[in-house]
Amino acid sequence: MEAKQSEEFFVIKALEDGVNVIGLTRGADTRFHHSEKLDKGEVMIAQFTEHTSAVKVRGKSLIQTKHGEMVSGVE
Repeated sequence: MEAKQSEEFFVIKALEDGVNVIGLTRGADTRFHHSEKLDKGEVMIAQFTEHTSAVKVRGKSLIQTKHGEMVSGVE
């Protein structure tokens, strides 16, 4: 059975070493189910699926979606 996924995607570009990207599950119990570590300049392109409902980003990065662009890890 193939996982359903959105046609929309988002881009995360690490602006420093050690940026963590953590996928969170859907359902009654939200849990971490996948994580990636990006170093400065690395880019991750991702989509939400039937198993992934949210993504948490730790560290300084540029995040681009169809809704706009934002920088994480900056006060």
